[in-house]
Amino acid sequence: MEKEKFTLGLELPTDPRWVNIAEKNIEDILIDHAYCEQKAASSCMSLIINFPEMDEMVKVMTPVVAEEWSHFERVLEQLDKRGYKLGFQRKDEYVSQLMKLEIKGGSRKFQLMEKLLINALIEARSCERFKQLHLHIQDEELKKFYYELMVSEAGHYKNFLKLAESYQPKEDVRKRWAELLEAEAEIMKNLEVREDRLH
Repeated sequence: MEKEKFTLGLELPTDPRWVNIAEKNIEDILIDHAYCEQKAASSCMSLIINFPEMDEMVKVMTPVVAEEWSHFERVLEQLDKRGYKLGFQRKDEYVSQLMKLEIKGGSRKFQLMEKLLINALIEARSCERFKQLHLHIQDEELKKFYYELMVSEAGHYKNFLKLAESYQPKEDVRKRWAELLEAEAEIMKNLEVREDRLH
């Protein structure tokens, strides 16, 4: 069972109401999405800056920084095509709650594992949301756009998990991952379904 969870990821699917609400508020979703991509690039950059001695992580994360930033630029293009402005960043309650799950202290490699797994959760949920948008919204250009991003985020999600296993024993990573999946499901269960948030 533990192996299945590790492979499939998230325990709780997105509330089916979300995608219908999101489609009616696509401007707000795109704005929030743009900032999510910007924060993803910043998060990967932060890992490189704070753990420069972790050679494999630096090697894997460096192209991801560029890819996440290119996603940010692509979302800006979608906004511009529709005559929308970027607007101001909104607080991401989902990510704020995830960050509280991180265990502080321990070895450098343990600290890195915690950060990698939190990032993996965010990528997994983003991927799942992109899939919902791809499958259910009517805008054909955005359907294709979100399919491409879904595939990309799935790759990032797997990279974070593989990296965590390269710095800590596999059984420890999988045990911690199972704990985080359970906690993430609780967060999702209690989060308000918002029309202006990607998560």
